[in-house]
Amino acid sequence: MDLLRSEPMQLVQLIIPIEAAHRSISYLGDLGLVQFKDLNADKSPFQRTYATQIKRCGEMARTLRLFKEQMIKAGVSPSMQNTRNSVIDLDHLEVKLKELEADLLENKANNEKLQHTYNELVEYKLVLEKVGEFFSSAQNSAVAQQREHDVQTTVKGSIDSPLLLEQETTAFSAKQVKLGFISGLVPREKSIPFERILFRATRGNVFMKQAVIDKPVLDPISGEKVDKNVFVVFYSGERVKSKILKICDAFGANRYPFSDDLGKQFQMIREVSGKLSELKTTIDVGLLHWSTLLQSIGHQYEQWSLLLRREKAVYHTLNMLSFNVTRKCLLAEGWCPVFATSQIQKVLQRATRDCNSQVGAIFQILQTKESPPTYFYTNKFTSSFQEIVDAYGVAKYQEANPGVYTIITFPFLFAVMFGDWGHGICILLASLYLIIREKKYSSQKLGDIMQMAFGGRYVIAMMAIFSIYTGFIYNEFFSVPFAIFAPSAYACRDPSCRDASTTGLIKVRNTYPFGLDPVWHGTRSELPFLNSLKMKMSILLGVCQMNLGIILSYFNAKYFGSSIDVWHQFVPQMIFLNSLFGYLSLIIIVKWFTGSQADLYHVMIYMFLSPTDDLGENQLFVGQKFLQLGLLLSALVAVPWMLLPKPFLLKKQHEERHQGQSYSLVHSTDDPIESGPHSPHGHEGFEFSEVFVHQLIHTIEFVLGAVSNTASYLRLWALSLAHSELSSVFYDKVLLMAWEFNNTVILIVGVIVFICATVGVLLLMETLSAFLHALRLHWVEFQNKFYVGDGYKFAPFSFALLSDEDEL
Repeated sequence: MDLLRSEPMQLVQLIIPIEAAHRSISYLGDLGLVQFKDLNADKSPFQRTYATQIKRCGEMARTLRLFKEQMIKAGVSPSMQNTRNSVIDLDHLEVKLKELEADLLENKANNEKLQHTYNELVEYKLVLEKVGEFFSSAQNSAVAQQREHDVQTTVKGSIDSPLLLEQETTAFSAKQVKLGFISGLVPREKSIPFERILFRATRGNVFMKQAVIDKPVLDPISGEKVDKNVFVVFYSGERVKSKILKICDAFGANRYPFSDDLGKQFQMIREVSGKLSELKTTIDVGLLHWSTLLQSIGHQYEQWSLLLRREKAVYHTLNMLSFNVTRKCLLAEGWCPVFATSQIQKVLQRATRDCNSQVGAIFQILQTKESPPTYFYTNKFTSSFQEIVDAYGVAKYQEANPGVYTIITFPFLFAVMFGDWGHGICILLASLYLIIREKKYSSQKLGDIMQMAFGGRYVIAMMAIFSIYTGFIYNEFFSVPFAIFAPSAYACRDPSCRDASTTGLIKVRNTYPFGLDPVWHGTRSELPFLNSLKMKMSILLGVCQMNLGIILSYFNAKYFGSSIDVWHQFVPQMIFLNSLFGYLSLIIIVKWFTGSQADLYHVMIYMFLSPTDDLGENQLFVGQKFLQLGLLLSALVAVPWMLLPKPFLLKKQHEERHQGQSYSLVHSTDDPIESGPHSPHGHEGFEFSEVFVHQLIHTIEFVLGAVSNTASYLRLWALSLAHSELSSVFYDKVLLMAWEFNNTVILIVGVIVFICATVGVLLLMETLSAFLHALRLHWVEFQNKFYVGDGYKFAPFSFALLSDEDEL
C-alpha cells in the first residue's frame, strides 16, 4: 500500500445466486472494498427489484423517528446497553416496532385524554371556588341590606301608615325577574376586549364580574400554561344568552356550569376534588408506563437504528444490481483494489456457506478502458494532509500524489511565515489537547469551526513543531531573542555602542552555532539584514519546490510510458527554470559563501539587457559572463522546444497507431453491431489545431508562471516579516510599556491586553493567514507543475462510512 501512487484497481463482475444476494452484499459492506456500479440507471426507484423492501425500511425509519421525538420530549437519551447481546432480524424488528408504536400511541392518546379531563376539572374547581366566593359575598351583602331595611321599616312604621304603600311593595316584588348567569375562564390577555365586546353586543344589558387567578393554569385545548381570569356574566333573556355564548366561543373562553344553591356548590366541589385525586393517580401510572416504555426503547434504539441503516444501504446496493430472471441470480459490476481480490472471494464463499446455497458466487475480472477511481490507503495522520490535496482535485488514477510531500512541505512553508518558538509551543499544546482527547471528541457533534480544528489536529501539530524549529532559526520567543545554544559571537568594544548599532561590535567568539545571533535584535541594521536573509531564503525554497514539481512530472511521464513528455516537456522545463532562477539561486549561495558585495539585482537585469557587457565589481566567479550567455541561450531554446515538437510527434504517433485500420473485411460490413460506434476499428479523430493551441497555452503558462510563481514565493518573506514585527510591537508597546509605569493595575491590564492581542491576532488570525498562503503555494506554484487532478474518489460500499447523521 503506497501513498505515492493510488492503489491498483480492477473492474470485477460478481454473479450472485438470489438466495445468497442479501448476505453477500452485507458481508461486502462489512469489508468495505467494493464500489458498485449502477446497472439500472435507466430505471426509476419504483421500478427496481427491491423497491418494496426499501419502502418497508422507510416505514420503520418513520417509527424510529417517532420514538426519538418522544424520547426527546421525555428526556430519555438512547444508550448502548444490550446493543450486541441480541441479534434481531428485519422481519422481527418490523413486527416489534409496530407493536411498540401501537402501544406508545395508545398510551399517549389515553394520557392526553386524561390530562385534558384533568385540566378541565382543575379549571372547573377554580370556577366553583371563585364564583362561589362571589355569590357568598353578594348573598352576605344582600342579607345585611335586608336587615337594615327591616330595622328602618320597624322604626318608621305606625298605625297611621297608608295601606297603599304595602300594596305597592307587594306589586314590586311580584314584578321581579330572576337573572340567568354564565361562568367560566377567559385568557387574561383577552379579558378586557371580551368585556368590551359583551357590553357592546348586549347594549350594556349584562353585569360581568371577574376574578384573577394567581398562577397560570394548563389550558385543556392547547395543553400550555396560560394566565386566566374567572368570569361570571349575568343576563336576562334567551337572545342575550345566545350572544354571550357565541362571544365566549370566539374568545376561547371555557364555560362551566354553576349552581347558586350553596349545598349543591359544596357537593360539586367535593365531587370535583375526588375526581381530580383519582385522575392524578391514573395519570401518574400512565406516565410511569410511558416512561418505562421509552426507556426500554432507548436501550435498543441505537441497535435498531444501526440495523435499519445497514439494511437500507444493502437494499439500495441490491437495486444497483442487474436481476436475471432466467438464471435466478444477480449480476454486479464494480471497482475494487487488486489486493482485495482474495478477501472478496473469501467473503463470497462465506456468504454462500451461511445461506446453504447450492451454487456459489462467481468472481471474475473484466477488461476495460474506463478510467478507474483513485484510492489512497490513509490513516488518521495522513488523511488530513490528503484532504488538503483532494480539496484542489482528486488525483488521476496512478499519478504521483503530492500528499506525500505535503506532509513535510506544507507545515514547513507555514512555519517559515510563522517562525516563533513561543507561539509554536502554544499551538502545539492546543493540538496535543485535541489529540489526547480525540476518542471523546470523535464521538461527539462539534461546531463547524471546532470540527475543522479537530479534523486537522495532526496538521496543526506538525505546523507547530516546524514553527518551533524555524523559531529557533529566527531566534524569536514572543519576539524576544535568547542565547540558548551559545553566547553571542559579538561584543561591544565600549559601552557606548550598546543598543545603538552594530558599528561598535567586534567578533569575540565563534559563530553562533544554530540560527540567528541574538545580538542582531534591536539594532538599527536588524531589519535590512533580516529582509535580505528572508527574501533570498524564500527564493531558494521556491525554486527547490518548483524543481520538485517538475521532477515529479518526469516520474509521471516515465510511469505512464510517455517519452514525448519526458523529452519535450520535462527536459525543456528544467532547462528554462534553472537557466534563470536556478542560476539566481546559485549566485545567492555563492554570495553567502564568498561574502561578496555584488548587486544581484544588477546581475539578473543586465543578464537580459546587456548579456555581453563586463560584470565589473558584480562578478562573483571566473567565467560568470560566459555561463550567463549559455544559460540565456538555453532558456531561449527551451521555449520553442516546449512548443513545437510535441504536437507534431503526437500527430505522427496517432497516424502510426491507426494506420490501416480504415480497411475492414467485406463481410464485416453486414454486421450492424461491428460497424457501430463501438466497433474496434473505429477511432476518435485527431484535431491537430486543438492540440497545438493547447500546447501553446501550456507553454505560455509555464514561461510566465516561472516568473510569477518565483515572485509568489516572496510571500514567505513578507508574512514572516509581518509576524515578527507584529509580535515585536505587542511586546514593546504593550507589555514593556505597562511594566515601565511601576503600577500593579496598569501592569495587570497590560498583561491582559498582551495575552488577548497575542491569542487573537498572532495565534488565530496570523495562523489562518499563513495557512491560506501555504495552501496557495502548494495548489498553484507546486501542483500545477505535474498534478492533473481530474480523477474521482473511490467510494466503496461500506458500513463503516454510515454515520448517525445519515437519513433513516
